[in-house]
Amino acid sequence: MDASSSDSKYHVVLFPFMSKGHTIPLLHLARLLLRRPNFIVTVFTTSGNHSFIANSLSDTTAFIIDLPFPQNVPQIPAGVESTDKLPSMSLFGPFALSTKLMQPDFEKAIETLPRVNFMVSDGFLWWTLDSAIKFGFPRLVSFGMSIYSSCLCKAVVEHRLLFGPESDDELITLPQFPWIKVTRNDFDSTFRDPEPSGPHFEFIIATITAAGNSYGTIINSFYELEATFADYWNKENGNTAWFVGPLCLADAPRVEHEPSKKPTWIKWLDQKLEQGRSVLYVAFGSQVDISPQQLKEIAIGLKKSKVNFLWVMKAKDPEFGDESELEESIGDGGIIVREWVDQREILTHQSVNGFLSHCGWNSVLESICAGVPILAWPMTADQPLNARMVVEEIKVGLRVETCNGSVGGFVRWEGLKKMVKELMEGETGKVVRKNAEEYGEIAKKAMEEGSGSSRRNLDELVDALCNPRNP
Repeated sequence: MDASSSDSKYHVVLFPFMSKGHTIPLLHLARLLLRRPNFIVTVFTTSGNHSFIANSLSDTTAFIIDLPFPQNVPQIPAGVESTDKLPSMSLFGPFALSTKLMQPDFEKAIETLPRVNFMVSDGFLWWTLDSAIKFGFPRLVSFGMSIYSSCLCKAVVEHRLLFGPESDDELITLPQFPWIKVTRNDFDSTFRDPEPSGPHFEFIIATITAAGNSYGTIINSFYELEATFADYWNKENGNTAWFVGPLCLADAPRVEHEPSKKPTWIKWLDQKLEQGRSVLYVAFGSQVDISPQQLKEIAIGLKKSKVNFLWVMKAKDPEFGDESELEESIGDGGIIVREWVDQREILTHQSVNGFLSHCGWNSVLESICAGVPILAWPMTADQPLNARMVVEEIKVGLRVETCNGSVGGFVRWEGLKKMVKELMEGETGKVVRKNAEEYGEIAKKAMEEGSGSSRRNLDELVDALCNPRNP
């Protein structure tokens, strides 16, 4: 990058965490920033993640800088540079902590760049705050979470609410939000430990502390979706939350596929649309390991529901059991896809009328934007809280039934069949579909240039950081 030609331009650094779910929203943000006059965006990543980012931003002027990922990290196999390549998510702690070893190379690269006006870095890259302070530019943090989830986490920690109940599934009322009830199983194990310690706890404390000392937090959501919690957060915290989403709506316009180049799953969806059939989209993200026994129950439940479905699974893995047995279990009503798909393209397809989802925040937002109701099956991280928001707060979805009623309980095919049919064909399904469609329209308005609440928030934020007024 030629610094001499960049003196009159504004320069923003984006540094996503090495996980697709964390990376994608910041790539959408890059597009929004690059639409502004005289803006340069530099994205930091590693060589193992370069192609994904470069392909996503290939039609933009964004610069991409690769940093070497730490080598010889205990427990982390050589060549693993993203969480979806980890053999097990139990290795997340060592993986995340190892990123601090990238700090010297990051700072050497910053020294060679034009002056940085501000940086947005992932919350898991806590050490980037020190670099920002060293070089004298503001750092904004992005966790890729809803503010609803953040508020609930803050509430249970401040009032130590998770240490009273005898059962992990006992309902707990939140004093700040008395209409909300949660359980211990809705939260990560670190929150449930009365005396937490160890590397994972140290990592969480480091990320929270750095976030609190940063300029503010970028929220991939829109104010109208969670206004009560937005107001609460910005009243109770010194760190302002800036609602600038749904960022997925900032993506480049969709290009129509030539018939010969359409992916097989789009051709299949087209066929179902021609037949007047409704399709349930099924996906649980790239991070979760599902047992062969649970997979079989899912397959049987989907088949017996007699609903057409498109099921996206992780690439073939020995732990998924016998492939032919799984294919046989699903019958003719659905297809299984084992490769990276454009989820938004699927959700916006006219044949898709439901989403069986793990409730990762990106998936929730994409489903809402498409006006597609959700059948929530949370599994880890913030997903149980997202599911509560989807089902109980904004009422754009239903929840799967587990055998024992617990958040992480086993799901039998009978219970899955029942809830799939209710979502796709039942009266309650019609209600949540209507709600999803209404929020989808509000989301689009929030991202309208010049008038939308999220676009105005981004304008205000950028103006404050790039054109600071003298006090």
